[in-house]
Amino acid sequence: MRRRPAFARARSVLRYDEGSRELILAFKHGDRTELAVTLGSWMVRTGARLVEECDAVVPVPLHRRRLFLRRFNQSALLAYGAMSGKRGPPILPGALQRRRNDPTQSGRSAAARRANVASAFMVPRRYRDRLAGQQILLIDDVSATGATVNACANTLLGAGVREVSVLTLCRVVRGNSYSI
Repeated sequence: MRRRPAFARARSVLRYDEGSRELILAFKHGDRTELAVTLGSWMVRTGARLVEECDAVVPVPLHRRRLFLRRFNQSALLAYGAMSGKRGPPILPGALQRRRNDPTQSGRSAAARRANVASAFMVPRRYRDRLAGQQILLIDDVSATGATVNACANTLLGAGVREVSVLTLCRVVRGNSYSI
């Protein structure tokens, strides 16, 4: 709590532990993309209030090289899975872009994670007017230290967004020895 996050609120469906690790890794690295609708529905139930109060949903982006190699953005799939068959706020996968192809966050300390994503994101000019004054729901798969979602929230707020809330599938809890 020494560092106040840039986002207003955050919710997660699962604790990242031995019970959730296999599921998350299967989805994220095992090409189990069919899980997106189920996992997304869990997210929308957990974050129902955040979804109701937002003006738009923005998934955490992957750099285009990583997207090419993985073939999908797991955060975008979760966002679309969460809204599957529902009327809700628009999903804006292009509203936030990753400028650099930074090394993965996995295995890094909190300070190294913050440094790794510092200035890594940008809001394209074509989205600035659309996002100005809006309340945004940022979607990500896993939050370990909050460095990535915080960097994204800072970028969105710097582009004129009124407020950012965060909804993640999993949250790493302090003292957890499981790595992402």
